[in-house]
Amino acid sequence: MDTDAVLELVQDVAARVITPRFRALDASDISEKKPGDLVTVADREAEVEITAALLAAYPDAVVLGEEAYAEDHAVMERYAAADHAFTVDPVDGTKNFVHGSPDHAVMVAELHHGEVVRSWIWQPQHEAAYVAERGAGAWHNGVRLSRPSPGPDPAAWRAATSRRGWVGRELPGLDGMAPMTLTWVCCGIDYPHLVAGDTDVLLYSGALPWDHAPGTLLLEEAGGRAAVADGRAYDPTRPHRATGGGPLVCAADEETYRRVGEALGTGALDAPR
Repeated sequence: MDTDAVLELVQDVAARVITPRFRALDASDISEKKPGDLVTVADREAEVEITAALLAAYPDAVVLGEEAYAEDHAVMERYAAADHAFTVDPVDGTKNFVHGSPDHAVMVAELHHGEVVRSWIWQPQHEAAYVAERGAGAWHNGVRLSRPSPGPDPAAWRAATSRRGWVGRELPGLDGMAPMTLTWVCCGIDYPHLVAGDTDVLLYSGALPWDHAPGTLLLEEAGGRAAVADGRAYDPTRPHRATGGGPLVCAADEETYRRVGEALGTGALDAPR
């Protein structure tokens, strides 16, 4: 499937399966995979349709869907070992979706030999499509994206984190930088906001492939950097946890990433508040 065809697939499934249920869910349409981790009938049905279409086009690929993983964790190992794979997040920001927030998205990423080569983020309520191809650029509704540098002064930088315990914290050595705020609580919204310049740094203590494979490619193709705080490359084939190497740092450019990584190296976020 060419890049436009995958985007059309995602948009079609969203229009038929997800959007009609927006602000129209019954209690029976919502359940918990574990306490606080919501899933809806829209998540399940959308993932089934997207996965079936990808496997019809690429029968030898492994598709790692968020809901499939919830049912069978073994799919993660098959995905990590695959030469050709996809991630599918049918409704990223499910809590937002359930609570009637337009800040949700449908996301797909394609990997070859463990490297993300194409990605798609569709925000149905915002009618915003973000597409990236490795080496070919990042695009928003057909317009090429280029992330401007926030400049060298940390006092002008803005940082957000998905870890609520880090909200309000400051990073030492970055004089004047404002305390961290909460992200939009949806990676399919967070990364486009970072690329658009609405924040300059995103920090994640954990990163699951279906959440971060699409956005990290979008960011990198727009000129940003996504890597572990200690300098190691982000691995989209494995769940990332902030152990040893620190958080996943997503920054507007290389210099911002480097300086935030140095600040995190002091263990600034390790101790409880």
